[in-house]
Amino acid sequence: MNVFDKTLEQFSQVLTRKTPEILQVNVGKMCNLTCVHCHVNAGPGRKEIMTRETVDKILGWLESADTIHTVDLTGGAPEMNPEFKHFVTSARAMGKKVIDRCNLTILTLEGYEDYAQFLADNQVEVVASLPCYSSENVEEQRGEGVFDASIEGLQMLNELGYGKEEALQLHLVYNPNGAFLPGDQSELEADYKVELKRAFNIVFNNLFAITNIPIARYASYLKRNKQLDEYMQLLIDNFNPASVTGLMCRNTINVGWMGEVYDCDFNQQLKLQLEDAGKESDVVDHKLNVWEVDIERFTALPIQTGKHCFGCTAGAGSSCSGVVA
Repeated sequence: MNVFDKTLEQFSQVLTRKTPEILQVNVGKMCNLTCVHCHVNAGPGRKEIMTRETVDKILGWLESADTIHTVDLTGGAPEMNPEFKHFVTSARAMGKKVIDRCNLTILTLEGYEDYAQFLADNQVEVVASLPCYSSENVEEQRGEGVFDASIEGLQMLNELGYGKEEALQLHLVYNPNGAFLPGDQSELEADYKVELKRAFNIVFNNLFAITNIPIARYASYLKRNKQLDEYMQLLIDNFNPASVTGLMCRNTINVGWMGEVYDCDFNQQLKLQLEDAGKESDVVDHKLNVWEVDIERFTALPIQTGKHCFGCTAGAGSSCSGVVA
């Protein structure tokens, strides 16, 4: 039993699955940015990218996955996958809600000029990373020039009706710019709305405050600054048992760029692929791909945990949709 499971037991908490409702798909690690906090180690030089064949296998499975109402596309920059538009239009044709986890800057790049309009035409919900409303903090975390490009991307989306029309939802994501927990999500949202409206006439729907998880590039950043142990202890000390019921691993199937299945995007980066006999194999430790998933069997599988799970259960808790407690 690992330290996280022992902590769950200590607080009389049990982490079990609900019926899956969200399919979160990492379509590749290619990205135009190399952010300090990135748990995927994404960047321009990454070659891992989901193929058309894999996309179509996932879509074929999704057609009969009635409990899945949302397809959450992430990366890297998901728009950089050549099959992004095919994936979106196919999922929308099935009546699924589609989320694009967008870094905003991609919308301003040559070759992607029509993507904002494409997102609006297909009523794709945009969840956009903007770790602060000041340029200094954003560029410290995400690189020079990123703030101005992000603001331009937001203004493009606003002009199309995002953040204004009910069908065009625009949410922003805040990540701490250092080894500390996010502040109060509602207070951060209020500050963002005031400052972005005042300075740039930008509006949006909600702000999601997400705790940085100490794995991959962010763990390396903490190590270089001799803060990893201190930050890990901060997460452990702030474990909140009330966060467990709302954790995203309970109702989400996470899928890697080759179609493999995980509990969450963090477990994916740690290569904690789920194992199950599935519908067709008698091998107990069969590595599971999403097109082999039987929803009823999947719901009974145990959730794989580790020390990094304290990142999602610290303070008000953290998920891809912000706080959970």
